[in-house]
Amino acid sequence: MDDIVKAALAKWPKVPACYGWLGLDARGQWFMRDDRTQAAGPFAGSGSTAISKGSHLKHEKLIDFIARNYEADEAGCWFFQNGPQRVYVELEATPLIWRLHEDFSVMSHSGLSASVQSCWLDELGRLYLQTELGFGLVHTQDMVLAGEAVEQGLWQPQELSARDLPRRFGFVRSPAAERPAQTEPQP
Repeated sequence: MDDIVKAALAKWPKVPACYGWLGLDARGQWFMRDDRTQAAGPFAGSGSTAISKGSHLKHEKLIDFIARNYEADEAGCWFFQNGPQRVYVELEATPLIWRLHEDFSVMSHSGLSASVQSCWLDELGRLYLQTELGFGLVHTQDMVLAGEAVEQGLWQPQELSARDLPRRFGFVRSPAAERPAQTEPQP
């Protein structure tokens, strides 16, 4: 976490959390979701539910700031610590999106290197990796390389239903849907 963020937390410790305003898609891209976007539907749809992602963030310094201050709380809700305020993240798929290198090393969408601990495959053929940093989906552009890692025996995928992923790996896709009742911050 950035020092400036730690200082803001110390100065203003009781700022209420923000829900629904930031989303991470299955390709590791960030989206801002204003009131109108949130009213149009959830970030990630299920079945016939409309999807309303919002505005794709492209400003590199902002994306880097979010990445440096992105983590999970004890309930498995992922957030971006924006100064003294937690901005909870809506997840399209998983909290981390993995990119692969030619040597089969992995890096999170936020630029952190990790070591693969286990490999999982869902009913739709999506590949997931568990690492010391957490659980995430392999980026679609890296599936050929991931297939090579499996063929070489580096990873042995275990089957798992996509609907079981959040419970099994301890993350919440929509903190906004599960947010606690709003209370006023105490001075």
